[in-house]
Parts: sequence; C-alpha cells; structure tokens
Amino acid sequence: MSLWLLNHFSTFTLALVSVGGTVALAVAGSVLLRRRYPSLARGEHNDMVGVTLGMFGAIYGIILAFVIVTLWTQLDNTQTIVASEATDAALIARDAAAFPPGVRAELDTALSGYVHAVVEDQWPRMRAGQPSYGATETHLKSAFEVLQAYDPKSPREEVFYEEAVTQLNDVAAQRRARLNMAEQELPPLLQALAFGGALVLVPLTFLYGMRKLRIQLLFVASVAGLIGFSLLLVFVLDRPFAGDLSVSPAPYQEGALAQYWER
Repeated sequence: MSLWLLNHFSTFTLALVSVGGTVALAVAGSVLLRRRYPSLARGEHNDMVGVTLGMFGAIYGIILAFVIVTLWTQLDNTQTIVASEATDAALIARDAAAFPPGVRAELDTALSGYVHAVVEDQWPRMRAGQPSYGATETHLKSAFEVLQAYDPKSPREEVFYEEAVTQLNDVAAQRRARLNMAEQELPPLLQALAFGGALVLVPLTFLYGMRKLRIQLLFVASVAGLIGFSLLLVFVLDRPFAGDLSVSPAPYQEGALAQYWER
C-alpha cells in the first residue's frame, strides 16, 4: 500500500493529506471534546496534563528523531551504493580501451546490456518493491566470461585487466547491496511505535485547557502539524527507490556510460 501511494502521488499531495489531515482531525477532536466538557477551558488539570505531555513528547520526539535519522542515513547509503556501482561500470568501460578491438567490443556489449537492464528493467522492479537478480544476471555473467576468456598479452594490458576484474567484482557486490536496500523497510514494531505514538500524543493536547478557543486550537494544530510532517518524512524515506525523494538511476546514464545510451 505504501509503495502504491509513493509511486502514484507526489510528495506535495501526500503532505497535504497527511499534515492537513492530521491538523484537521486534531482541531475537530479538540473542539468536540471542549464542547462535551466545557470545564476543560478552565485548565484545572493543566499541571498534570503538562507534565504528561512533556514526558510523552520527549520520549516520542527521541523515537521519531532516531527513526528519521536512520531512514535518511539509509537513503544516503543507497545513493552512495548506486553511484559506486555506476562508477565501477564506467571505469571498466574506460579500461576496455586498452584491450584488443574484439575483446573491447564484447565487453562494451555486455556493459551496455547491463546498464540498460538496470535502468529499464531492474529499476521499475525496485520501485515496486520486487527487485530481481535475473534482470541483469545475463549481462553481468557475459562481462565475466569476456574477461575470463581473455589472456593479457603485455604488462600494460595486465594492469588494465586486473583493474577491470577488480571493478567488475565491485559491480557485482554493489548490485547485491543495491537490491538488498530495495527490500529494506522500517520494522513493523518501529512503524507501530512511530504512528501509534501520534495516536497517544495528539489527543493528550486536547486535555490542555485554555480560556480562549483560538489559542487552544493554535496549540493543538501546531503539535499535530509537527507530528504529521514528521510522520510524512518517515513514510517517504522508508522506501529509497519509490516516490519523489527516491534514488535516481541517472548515474548509469552519465559520464563514460553515456555512450551506451547514444547508440
């Protein structure tokens, strides 16, 4: 469900629904409770409610901060993995220039097929939360077979050959890491804690009575808006390959790899 929402609605739309909806529900709940219990406006229980709000708010704030920082770090790590994989593939393409024309052509064909498969086949699968090794396996295997069958004829070729083999191994490792990242999501218990905590904290603000209704609604709306925006961040950062803030496949189409998209 979360992947469908991220892939079919913009972050701005999700923000309007999540933040606006949270604020609207909080304001409506506060007004209804105040009408049901007019004595709340006198603030007779503000001391107790204030202490409870402070305690719950501090605990919940720490939890949300931890979750958001963790998810942002995960997104940053995913971008690094993608950039590293594309860089290694680009270096292989450059090193191939030192090999005989036949070997270079075969390696270029394998690399071209690989980057096209990553962008055109594997990326949509990752956006849908269904990554597949098979989408690029044939092309990666072809690149390995080209290098395994080639016997360098000079010290110069040996240097570039060793570099190409190392970089191809790195591509395989980064591919595995990238696909693992595509399957990552916030554990259910943390999801329940992050979203369930809002169901506890926001209603508590209804109990903090103020004489003027406008001031109380401003207080309730501010807390609800902050919580709604924080939960929006948790939602959009949880999936690094889905939504407007997702990792881009652009590195596979730039630099030395751009030649494979011009043909």
